Amino acid sequence: MFEPFTVSFVARALTGGVLLAAVCALVGVWVIARGMTFLGEAMSHGMLPGVAIASIVGGNLVVGAAASALAMAVGVNALRDSREFGRDTSIGLLFVGMLSAGVIVVSHSRSFATDLTAFLFGDVLAIREDGLLLLAGAVVLVAAVTVVCYRPFLALTFDDRKAHTLGLRPGLANAVMLVLLTITMAVAFSVVGTLLAFGMLIAPSAAALLVARRLPAVMLAAFVIGSAATVIGLWISWYAATAAGATIAAVAVCLFFVILGARRATTAVLRHRTGTA
Repeated sequence: MFEPFTVSFVARALTGGVLLAAVCALVGVWVIARGMTFLGEAMSHGMLPGVAIASIVGGNLVVGAAASALAMAVGVNALRDSREFGRDTSIGLLFVGMLSAGVIVVSHSRSFATDLTAFLFGDVLAIREDGLLLLAGAVVLVAAVTVVCYRPFLALTFDDRKAHTLGLRPGLANAVMLVLLTITMAVAFSVVGTLLAFGMLIAPSAAALLVARRLPAVMLAAFVIGSAATVIGLWISWYAATAAGATIAAVAVCLFFVILGARRATTAVLRHRTGTA
């Protein structure tokens, strides 16, 4: 049963997946609580032009992804108070613009076009020691910022006007949160690819919100669920010969629906007992 995890590249994938689960748990909860899910999805696709350019010039792909995602975040933040159109409209426009620019760059680069599948779906089994160090560094950085900015983030999540009244500088807190989301998406891209990074960011945190109330407990639960998805996904991938990254993300989504179903069933039973009594 544990045979797959004795193989070196699977063990590295397991370590990388657990570290990714930690990063996504710390940021994903804030993303859902603040209604930034669409922005996270847009970022996961909007990293394409940065990655494509970095690949062409021989640069670091994660840095290219982070630069592209940060550019989108800055654009969204600049347009979020526009009176002419809503925030979702600005995200949608930037999302289409960034994705289009990425496709144009890819279409002019034959060398990168062959790597497009790896960019979209990732290859968690190919992660190396330097990738693990990158993930570990991201965990430490995101955890430190979350601890320092916990009160401003919490106030911003519930009422930005109250946060301003309390002197917690909601504008700065929002900018820091966007930077954390950028870092998370760029790091997640290096492990599971752009399309699957979003699933690992959202699914475990959404599932955790079904079983816990206090934010620290929700983050811990999201980490446990994300880690479980990594273990189960790698195990299934080994024996079913499926894509490891896609399997991990699919398991994370399945765990959400399993927990949701269990919660609804429990609620129905309790209501029935209460009604009977």
